[in-house]
Formats: sequence, C-alpha cells, structure tokens
Amino acid sequence: MDDLVLRAGGPGDAAAVLRLLDDATAWLVAQGRTGQWGTEPASTDPRRIAQADGWANGGGLWLAQMGERPVGALVVGTANDYVPPATEPELYVNLLVTDRAYAGAGIGARLLTHAADLGRQRGAHLLRVDCYAGDDGALVRWYERQGFTPTTPFTVNRPGHPPWPGHLLTHPL
Repeated sequence: MDDLVLRAGGPGDAAAVLRLLDDATAWLVAQGRTGQWGTEPASTDPRRIAQADGWANGGGLWLAQMGERPVGALVVGTANDYVPPATEPELYVNLLVTDRAYAGAGIGARLLTHAADLGRQRGAHLLRVDCYAGDDGALVRWYERQGFTPTTPFTVNRPGHPPWPGHLLTHPL
C-alpha cells in the first residue's frame, strides 16, 4: 500500500476514531462476535466518546490514511490498570483498529511497526498490547502472527455486562 500515509492524530480526529470503531463493531456483530465491543456503536456511548476525545487530545494517536480517509487508528501510551505493570521500559498499544473495507491490506501490521519504531525512539525495550481473548481466540492469534507473545490472561469485570476475557501480549524491541 504505497499510498498509505501515517500521521499524528489530534483534537479534530475523535470522530474518525469513532467511525472506525463503529464500523469494526458492526462487522463484529455481523459475524456474531459481540463479546469484544458489544452491539452498540461507540459513537452513541458517552464513555467511548470521552475515550476517543481523550485519545485525540492525548498525543498518542496515529492515523493511517488513504487519501483523506482514515483507514486505521493506533493509540500508544501507558498500560491499562487491569494488566500487570511492565518490568522494563515499555510503550503500550492502547488501541489498534482498522477499516474493514481494507481488511488484509496490512494496515494493522504497518501501524504496529510504527508503534515499535516509536517505542525504540523513546528508549522502550518492550511493546505490549492487550486484546479480547474470547470467542475463538482469533485476535490473540493475529497478534502472534505480528510477532507478539501471549503472556498473561486476565478478566475485566464490568458492572451490568458479562466479564471481558483478555490476554496481554509482549513484543521485545
């Protein structure tokens, strides 16, 4: 994808992140895979809207674009509080989502390569990510194909919702 451009995100990009999340959620629902992000669009959930605003304003958002269209989003920063702390300097992948219209085009892999490059530039020794580990474990396997090693399974208990099974994965830099 020679016409794919990565750029730093900013305050005006929350809507693009929400669109990518909405499209991915609709695709997951169509596949009968509702455990990861539920069934409702992120753009109608006040918590997810605030999260997207925080990412857009937080300095860790990167967008992959084809022309003017964002086709992927990456957010890097610090680890979520539901995973064990890192034992060495790290960069944490807080979000990775791509446009399903470009599935198989390597956008996610390209964004993860960018995250690894950012981590090295910042002196990190480790790239970590957590992901949904339910259903058939396909997402964990995808990260393994990207060079990550599964380390720690965990469960996030969510009031009013079923528990969310996750897995922490690491990639040395």
